[in-house]
Parts: sequence; C-alpha cells; structure tokens
Amino acid sequence: MVADHPAEVPRLRRPLTAVLVTGPSMAPTLRHGDAVLVRPGGRPIRAGDVVVAVFRTRPDLLVVKRAVRPQDGGWWLRGDNDLITDDSRAYGVADVRGRVVARYWPRPGRLPRRQL
Repeated sequence: MVADHPAEVPRLRRPLTAVLVTGPSMAPTLRHGDAVLVRPGGRPIRAGDVVVAVFRTRPDLLVVKRAVRPQDGGWWLRGDNDLITDDSRAYGVADVRGRVVARYWPRPGRLPRRQL
C-alpha cells in the first residue's frame, strides 16, 4: 500500500461477515480476541444493539460498539466499558455498517441486548 493513500475500510458482504474484536472497549460483553458475526442490512438498528460502524471523523477505523440513539442521520455509539472513551464521546456520529448477531469464538452465543 502506498503511504499517502488512506487505508480502505473493509466492506461488509451479505449475508454474514466475520469480524475480530480488538481492544477492551466492549468488555464485559465482548473481549479482545472475540470473533463475531455481523449482518449488514436486515432489520433496522435499535438502541441497545451491538453494531459495526465507521465514525465520520475517522473513516479509516471500523469499530464494534453499542448503538445509543439516532443522531444527524447516523448513530451515537458507546462502548460497554465506561473507562474507555474511544466512542462517540471522542469521535462523534457514526455510520452503521451492520449489526452483530452472535459471537462464534471463543464462547459461542447471542449477545445480550442492553436497555439504554
């Protein structure tokens, strides 16, 4: 890759895409190294859903966060770990690319939906 070209964010393909979680911002729901399945499209995003998104101010960064509320045509996102602020508090509104439907490794199962 040429250094002066921005990194390209991977496009999510249908029906499911595997995404690896990095960092502690979604603990305890998701931990560093967890692998999740993401569905682009499908039912509309609701507050409390865990999503994969791109912040408008950081288009090179694909993140896994919890949707809090719709805002300015996008979503306000928060991590489940309140000690980490690499979410909408730092980067503003994000555009959702898909909804996390399940963790498949290392502890397979559906993710709990939190009321916000």
